[in-house]
Amino acid sequence: MRETPTFLPRAARRLGGAALAAFLMASAAMPQGGAPDVFAPLPDPREVNAARAALGEMLFFDSRLSGDMANSCATCHSPETGWSDGRPMSTGYTGVEYFRNAPSLFNVANRTYFMWDGRLDGADLGTVVRDMITESHTMLMDSRLMQHRLAQVPEYARMFQDAYGNEPYAGRIYGAIGEYLKTIRTEGAPFDAYLRGDEAAMSQAALRGMELFAGEAGCAACHAGAMLSDGGLHATGAPDHPELLGTGGDAEMTALRQITLLRHYATMGTPNYMNLREDVGNYVVTKDEADWGRFVTPSLWDVGQTAPYMHSGVYGTLEEVVAFYNEGGGADDRGGLEPLDLDDQQMADLVAFLDSLTGSAPNVTVPDLPDYALRTLGQN
Repeated sequence: MRETPTFLPRAARRLGGAALAAFLMASAAMPQGGAPDVFAPLPDPREVNAARAALGEMLFFDSRLSGDMANSCATCHSPETGWSDGRPMSTGYTGVEYFRNAPSLFNVANRTYFMWDGRLDGADLGTVVRDMITESHTMLMDSRLMQHRLAQVPEYARMFQDAYGNEPYAGRIYGAIGEYLKTIRTEGAPFDAYLRGDEAAMSQAALRGMELFAGEAGCAACHAGAMLSDGGLHATGAPDHPELLGTGGDAEMTALRQITLLRHYATMGTPNYMNLREDVGNYVVTKDEADWGRFVTPSLWDVGQTAPYMHSGVYGTLEEVVAFYNEGGGADDRGGLEPLDLDDQQMADLVAFLDSLTGSAPNVTVPDLPDYALRTLGQN
């Protein structure tokens, strides 16, 4: 193991606390050959209850779980668009335009936090499912109505008996979808194969990019470990989307997104929220000025399938993201990033490495959903 270098790349010179410590460990662990020790293969799959996951898959694609039966979980998290929706900012419940990018669900069972602002614990998949189904911005579903809808579908009644030995109930519905989410994983990523010993899995450009990522560029300060994320929250100055701020796009869409943003702030008890127009991130959770503009560090597995990027979906390509960091982050950077001064070849190598983190497109067949049927009197 090499000694920790006394020279720090520009990206890491002003990092503080855990991020700086992570970078120093990455640099110290860089071997002469193979992958730096800061990386690890994908985590092993979580244990899955097959009957509950099969039920959860059906429910994930069923629009009867939204109030007006227009949206399903897959509306914003489609396997065809990398378990996201492919839009800069998502469209929510009928008439609602959201103010953030819909995050991908790859490896969601291994997250530290849910939501870009980190307001939900990553250990509880059932809770995030509940929040997305019942939240006014997303699916606006009343739990009791949902239970009775599903109870009126004989096939679901049978599947709930098989999975839980009981009838459809809100907690079981959320738990079944959470069980299905455990099955959504990165598969066939060249970098994962390389970490498991396949030295031919990566191109030379990707290998050069790996060295930059863990070394001079300082990316591993926040994107390391088995999830390629430190699980923390950071303020890099990534800009809000112009359509949220009213500096670009359609004025009506800006108004609709601002309405949703302000409603979110009101719900979270955000101080002085009526005077806010920007997305303040984790501040709405902690009410601590130090957390203004902090967002969860996303995992980079399958990053090639999950554009657009950042909490705001403001960048459409990996090249744009690399350029953003090469320039030292955004104007409101509170994370202490500095320009990397990488040349065009180095930036291209970083993109090649990011592409190697991407596995196969999801091979998912949307299930045929069961029909309603009137239940026998007394069994409703």
